[in-house]
Amino acid sequence: MGRSALFLLMTLAGGFQPPYKIRPLLYQIKVIGSGSFLVIFFTGAFVGMVLGLQGHYTLSKYGSASALGAAVALSLIRELGPVLTALMVIGRTGSAMCAELGIMRISEQIDALDCMAINPYRFLVAPKLFAGLLSVPLLTAIFNVVGVFGGYMVGVVLLHGNGGAYMASMQGSVTALDLKMCFVKSLCFAFLLVWICAEHGFWVTRRAWGFGAEGVSRATTSAVVVSSVAVLVADYVITSLMM
Repeated sequence: MGRSALFLLMTLAGGFQPPYKIRPLLYQIKVIGSGSFLVIFFTGAFVGMVLGLQGHYTLSKYGSASALGAAVALSLIRELGPVLTALMVIGRTGSAMCAELGIMRISEQIDALDCMAINPYRFLVAPKLFAGLLSVPLLTAIFNVVGVFGGYMVGVVLLHGNGGAYMASMQGSVTALDLKMCFVKSLCFAFLLVWICAEHGFWVTRRAWGFGAEGVSRATTSAVVVSSVAVLVADYVITSLMM
């Protein structure tokens, strides 16, 4: 934990160290954000459709089918949107991030940067961290919007629900606190996933995984598991604090 904390401090110090270069940041935004768009789009669409289907089935038993919009929107904005977006980004980008840094470590590319007096934290890790903080909230917003319309397609178009009631219940139930919670969660999850995945790859040789391809594979597996669990734990902590 001490090594992880020092890794984070060195990354933050390197990220705010001039001169500032925008091209590495834009490249990482493309990798993390644009590269994950299709995964987030289809995941959000089908999650919203499932929520619309299950919500209509459950609420219609109690004569509350008009509240379907509120159920879908609140489920997505408060919980499923930030959590599933973070998990999808971990699976797609976090694992690649860990493997990339791990391969650079075992092939001594990071050591070569140190020999050339190039700060590897600033050059390799800081752009990933700031790009994650910018991209994950935007991906979460896309997930929520697509999910809401996915629920609309099932609950209103396919199951012949009331479209006006769907929109009215959603508008009347979603508050600024819900949106704030979604934004805070997405920022915290982005911070955690980049920190954990990058640290596992950066210091792959300092752990008991060995030096070589097996060490990188085990580090990548551990990074995905640990960051996913950290996201779920942080989700509970943030929800309990902001409820």
